[in-house]
Formats: sequence, structure tokens, C-alpha cells
Amino acid sequence: MPSLKIHFGRIRSWLSLAFVFGMIMSEAFAQKEERKIALISTSLGDIHILLHDQTPKHQASFIQLATAGYWDSLTFNRVIPNFVAQAGCPDTEEGFNDPEYLLAPEFHPDLKHGYGALGAGRDDNPDKLSARCQFYIVQNKDGLARLDGDYTVFGQVIRGMDVVDQIVAVQRDSLNQPLTPISMKVSIQ
Repeated sequence: MPSLKIHFGRIRSWLSLAFVFGMIMSEAFAQKEERKIALISTSLGDIHILLHDQTPKHQASFIQLATAGYWDSLTFNRVIPNFVAQAGCPDTEEGFNDPEYLLAPEFHPDLKHGYGALGAGRDDNPDKLSARCQFYIVQNKDGLARLDGDYTVFGQVIRGMDVVDQIVAVQRDSLNQPLTPISMKVSIQ
């Protein structure tokens, strides 16, 4: 009988370990579910972006527009090597003056304009309101610190910067618009 007792002890130990492992894994999956990942699919490849929780209004707006398919008929309309790939609504009165499409800035000291940062476009309005229909991805490998505190950063590319590098390298006109439109489909994963 002693061997049977040891056997049950081992089973109990394995069950305890399995329970602890299960708890850890379920917590990891729960944390993963909380992360908001955007996918921008283009003809040049996919860009995966982690949306930051520190900018809840910009995050919610981006998710709302992506879910509605807002950007699916639009393009990367301004591409400048060593600067940004900008997409969404063109620089129009509607994009920058329609209150429905403006957001108060959400500057956060931990969110900087580093390589791959996702930022909200805006015009020169004194309140630094974001045009929620327009976004850009920083393509400068050294970042763009001069934009910190003036434009809201609300995401970070986690995969696909090679695609962004290709986007800014396409032939473009004098207004930095690609000669061949780069369409996109934006979804939330």
C-alpha cells in the first residue's frame, strides 16, 4: 500500500501544478484579449498596430471608424521618406472643421513619436484638436521628437514596419501623394 499512497501524492502534485498552470494561462489569455490590435492591410503587405490604453478617446474613435469600414475606401495620401506615411481623409474642411470628427488631444509622457508610432493628424488649430479621420505612422528611424506634445500618439506598429518603409518609398507627386494609390482596409483584431 505505501506505493499507492505515493502515487496519489504525485497525482495530487500534478493536479496542483496543472491547476496553477491553467490559472496562469487563463490570465495571460485575458490580458491578451484586452490588448487592442489594429490591422491595416495594403497591397504592399500588412501593418499590425497596438492601440494604447493611455489614449482612450483616440483608441475608441479609431476602433469605431475601423469597425464601420470608414478607411476601407481611402488611401495613404501623403508619404514622405524619413518622416511619415499619412492616411485617411484628405486635408479637407470636413476633416478638420467638422466637430463630429475632432478629438481633444490626449498627450501622455510615455507615448513619444518614435519609429512606428501611430499618431492623429490635425491642422494648425490652437487647441491641437485631432482630426479623427486621419492618422500617420512615423517612418523616421530616429523618431520625430519635435511632434511630441503637439500631436497625439495613440498606437505603435508591432509588425509591418517594412511595409511602411515600402509605402514611403513609392513614387509620388509634388504634394507627396503616391502616383499609384495605396488603398487600405483597416480592421481590429
